[in-house]
Amino acid sequence: MRRLGLTAAGLAALCALALALATNGRAKPATGHTCSATDRQFIQAAAVNMTALGLWGEQYESGDAKAGEVISEAKREEKTMRAMGPTDPSLAQARRLLVGMLAEYAKALEIQQHHGNAGPHMYRAYGLANYVHGVLQKAQPALVTRGCDLTDLL
Repeated sequence: MRRLGLTAAGLAALCALALALATNGRAKPATGHTCSATDRQFIQAAAVNMTALGLWGEQYESGDAKAGEVISEAKREEKTMRAMGPTDPSLAQARRLLVGMLAEYAKALEIQQHHGNAGPHMYRAYGLANYVHGVLQKAQPALVTRGCDLTDLL
């Protein structure tokens, strides 16, 4: 009986080792940077959207725009960013972060509009914006060599 248990344990260990070795060699290689047409389109759209949102924010702070207008603009830009499909991994990550940033910014303005504490959402929006900046800054040298200039986003 003891021999059967040891044999079963040995077979289980052998199967686990074989499985570990087989799956270890199938990892996907890291994807390099690209500068496709969709990447260029994303860069241009993101730059225009961030500039527009900045202008709307300034108008809101000065009293020239209502919170609802800025909220609508942030949500529209969130949908635009969500629909984009950059192929570069850094730009794809930046897109996901921008979508989150715009959603948090819109939530913050909605809460502020109803005299609530918008601080946590605004804090997250600014944190995501800073993270986007870091991702793009790190990717810029490789993307510039491929023809994608991120200057307008930085």
